[in-house]
Amino acid sequence: MEKLNEFLGHVSSFLWGIPLLILIVGTGIYLTIRVGFLQVRLLPTALKLVFSKNHDKSAEGDITQFQALTTALAATVGTGNIVGVATAVVLGGPGAIFWMWLSAFFGMATKYSEAILAVRFRVKDANGQMAGGPMYYLEHGLKQKWLAVLFAIFGAIAAFGIGNGTQSNSVAGAVKSTFGLDTWITGIILTIFTALVILGGIKSIGNVTAIFVPVMALFYLLAGLIVMITNITAVPDAFATIFKMAFSGEAAAGGAIGAAIRYGIARGVFSNEAGLGSAPIAAAAAKTDLPGRQALVSMTQVFIDTFIICSITGVTIVMSGLYKDPNLPANELTSAAFGHFLGDWGPIVVAIGLIFFASSTIFGWAYYGEKCFQYLFKSPSLLIVYRIAFVIMVFIGSVVSLDLIWTFSDITNALMAIPNLIGLLGLSGVVVYETKRIQDKLKEEKLAKQAGKSI
Repeated sequence: MEKLNEFLGHVSSFLWGIPLLILIVGTGIYLTIRVGFLQVRLLPTALKLVFSKNHDKSAEGDITQFQALTTALAATVGTGNIVGVATAVVLGGPGAIFWMWLSAFFGMATKYSEAILAVRFRVKDANGQMAGGPMYYLEHGLKQKWLAVLFAIFGAIAAFGIGNGTQSNSVAGAVKSTFGLDTWITGIILTIFTALVILGGIKSIGNVTAIFVPVMALFYLLAGLIVMITNITAVPDAFATIFKMAFSGEAAAGGAIGAAIRYGIARGVFSNEAGLGSAPIAAAAAKTDLPGRQALVSMTQVFIDTFIICSITGVTIVMSGLYKDPNLPANELTSAAFGHFLGDWGPIVVAIGLIFFASSTIFGWAYYGEKCFQYLFKSPSLLIVYRIAFVIMVFIGSVVSLDLIWTFSDITNALMAIPNLIGLLGLSGVVVYETKRIQDKLKEEKLAKQAGKSI
């Protein structure tokens, strides 16, 4: 087993090496240029649309635009926002945070494009619900069903690991270390809660995440703001350190600037999932009149995940200076950093944040996995089998070590990204066309609103 884990570790390192990271970021840069830096020009409009209900009431879809966003955020905001950022700083130095931001900037264009294609090529399944995502735009848009099948296989498998077992393991571990509760008790509670949420399908998941995600994000945001406001004089120095070390080559691992770039981009992608092809599966279920409208909403997911939540973690760590301690493990760094400023409350804040983040990831990935499974096996009766197996995995993940599953999930995540990126590049013309449609529509609505005010 040890040799197998070592072999899979080498495979994972190879797949998540420089070539794939260049492909992911390069795709983001290409799409950014093709849509005219839309993530800058229309970000205020996108944030406004997140809370708008004017266009999702009568349109086709299963859940509101906001619920589609929170479902995607639920799956995205997980252990990567706490442990992943800390790992990036330990291995790449504070400068890694800058490269995380940069990859997220281009990742916003990628996420926007994924959502456009997901809505444009979505279909109704046998249950009358919307089904979409990379497997559908690879088949119906790019006309490459074999790539669609590959994506669905890898997505259905990855959901059990990166979106389930590893997350429940993190929750159980956080609860035990902070509150002393045995992992099997946490496992039972989390398994029951997960079953109640996901067995009801996307509408149930959407209803829960619409409440769950804002609460968990605001909780963590508030804790971070308290740290920064009460230590406001240290904030400018922290940002200065991040920018300085992004280009100085003073990375923690090996002292090479390449380490800051590599680990910053890699952990950024792990956190916001731009390019992996997971989030557009949720976007396809949204009630929306135009693909571009939901795409703008989906784009804010990267902004919230990386520029807000990951930044809270990263800046707090840099402010504390504890990343310089070689004896402090990466998985304990965020907790120690918050404890540095908030005392005994610090580790509790991080533990609660980790519990919320990891739990929500399970809900979002349950939907992703079942949609991939449903694409491969058309029979609706088989879907309940997948859901039951997914729920059982929640308990297993809570009580056993999952190093092997985590590594295998890293591999399947990389293998998901490759066909998805091919689809994004091949269908970029569709993205440009739909971008023009939504921009014309937004202009039309703005003029109509101005005319209405002048009457």
